[in-house]
Amino acid sequence: MLRFWRATINSRNGLAFAIRSEQAIREELIALALAVPAAWLIGITTMRRVELVAVVVLVLVVELLNTAIEKLADRLTTEHDPQIGRVKDMGSAAVGVALAMAGVFWLFALGERMGVF
Repeated sequence: MLRFWRATINSRNGLAFAIRSEQAIREELIALALAVPAAWLIGITTMRRVELVAVVVLVLVVELLNTAIEKLADRLTTEHDPQIGRVKDMGSAAVGVALAMAGVFWLFALGERMGVF
């Protein structure tokens, strides 16, 4: 139980730091807060609503991992390093892929709601 408690505290601390230090995290939390009621309006089934919220949570998770990669890379060296730059670019690409996937999910659900599908 103690290990679970410590892991929970570490997770809270990490999220709090990310919220304080990263605008993208704050924006994605706002998107998540907006996604919950929007999913209720757009999603036809309960499962679709859950999927719409879950894909926004996935974007937040990938952004948190990208932020961790960037913070670690910046800690390693402040000088320009092409390899570190590529690693940061891959983290950014992961966020882009997650955002694109979320967009497809939301567009599909909107089309479904409008009777296109």
